[in-house]
Amino acid sequence: MSGFSRTQAGVAAGMAVGLAATIAAFAWPRLPAVPGAAEARLTLWFAASISAGLWLLIGIALLARHRFFSPADIQGGGLSEGTPGAKLLQSLIQNTLEQLALAVPVWGGWLWLAPEEWRGLVLLCAAMFGLGRLLFFLCYRFGAPARALGFTLTFYPTVGLYLFLLPRTFAILLG
Repeated sequence: MSGFSRTQAGVAAGMAVGLAATIAAFAWPRLPAVPGAAEARLTLWFAASISAGLWLLIGIALLARHRFFSPADIQGGGLSEGTPGAKLLQSLIQNTLEQLALAVPVWGGWLWLAPEEWRGLVLLCAAMFGLGRLLFFLCYRFGAPARALGFTLTFYPTVGLYLFLLPRTFAILLG
């Protein structure tokens, strides 16, 4: 192996910035307070989930608009080959759906299983999710290095929460 290509180096740089931002969030000295009451935690979980789900709604709306105005795409992905524009938008939707499927349950688990003083991390992770999706949507068309930071700001905070929750989760399951 002769080293990284320019594309790989660009992706690695985006990953490094995303990792640094995630570490900074997890080391934040004063996390927002989350009330201990079950109703308040559920409300926060729903609010974070809905705000993240907005990105899926945006992606679907963008693709629907594109298809409506594209004679080549109006029949839908199952009945046409799909133009590059439709394929790009479908990729945004697919990746966002994958990120949501990971983030939403871990946010709920975090609000129930994490120590009270750490529960506010969900708010930082949800904010990073939104910023990450914004960057991912805006930069996707410019290639992997351009979208790497957006991807990692969405993915790494979720992975961090999972890694911290897994021991607690297994302890509960193994009783």
